[in-house]
Amino acid sequence: MATGSRTVRPRSSVWLSERKAPKRKGDQQPVGLDHVKIVAATMRLLDAEGLSGFSMRRLAAELGVTAMSVYWYVETKDHLLELALDAAMGEIALPMEAVGPVEGQEHSPAEPRDWREQLRRLAAEYRQVMVRHSWVPALLGEYLNIGPNAVVFSNAALAVMRNSGLPDDKITSALSLVYQFVYGF
Repeated sequence: MATGSRTVRPRSSVWLSERKAPKRKGDQQPVGLDHVKIVAATMRLLDAEGLSGFSMRRLAAELGVTAMSVYWYVETKDHLLELALDAAMGEIALPMEAVGPVEGQEHSPAEPRDWREQLRRLAAEYRQVMVRHSWVPALLGEYLNIGPNAVVFSNAALAVMRNSGLPDDKITSALSLVYQFVYGF
């Protein structure tokens, strides 16, 4: 897409790209790093400093490695931000009925069975994630948000809405309304 004299390319997604590890002669993969540690440190930095204060150099310093070491695990800063966004979505507690039985967990009597209450809880959980991680709303507008945790959340919300009695062709619109209300609130 062209705007003025510059061409804007669509943003790539960590969920749609094939990871190609750097292959440089003599380089060794950094010891002690993994996706979990990198994403956790990213979220801590984003929580503390926001999007404007986040950089790959700052992240590397937090992890005690060079900035290039982080690129063994993620191709770009954008991909890392997508991973952090999905990790934040994974913090949302989901209703058991919506996600199905989880091995080793029994249904809690406190778990709401009414779809309205389940939807309220999902909306409240969604909002809590956005409040706890003030950088999440900005990323929701920038990235596809199609990681595994986001998909589980979306599927749970769809399952709750299917119990509402709305026709299937209205469910997505109803959920969009709820999400936009929470996002705007």
